[in-house]
Amino acid sequence: MLKIEEIESIESHIDPLSELLVKVVDDGASIGFLPPMKLADAKQYWHSALKSDVNLFIAKIDDEIVGTIQVHFCTKQNGLHRAEIAKLMTCPNARRKGVAQSLMKVAEERAINEGRTLLVLDTREGDPSNLLYQSLGYIPAGKIPNFALSGEGELDTTVIYYKILN
Repeated sequence: MLKIEEIESIESHIDPLSELLVKVVDDGASIGFLPPMKLADAKQYWHSALKSDVNLFIAKIDDEIVGTIQVHFCTKQNGLHRAEIAKLMTCPNARRKGVAQSLMKVAEERAINEGRTLLVLDTREGDPSNLLYQSLGYIPAGKIPNFALSGEGELDTTVIYYKILN
């Protein structure tokens, strides 16, 4: 059974989160890292990920962390109405089980509860995540070519999406 929970301290989750990050990066996810990812680098990332303006949610199946998502709340005076979705990850063996969709819904609910009316995110053009975001009502705002280096050494295009929250 899928369970989503918010975590406020990274320490007790550092090992499974780091293992998840290594798995998704090594599987080809474009989330800011290149394969092969070292476990030590993943741990270093997670130690710095949780901040006062970041909410972190994890998805568990049978007490195993199989996914995660972050909501980054803009703290600029002119941006207090918006937030960014970041680092949506689903363990390769847990895909197509509603993990990403459930994480996105929880992230949207949190943004609404915090008074945010606009969500933004970006993803690599052509990735399956594009279909997910569009199915959830995200609208492509544009593309930036040569945005991110891939594991194969090529420069990939990113698509920027937004969603107005009601």
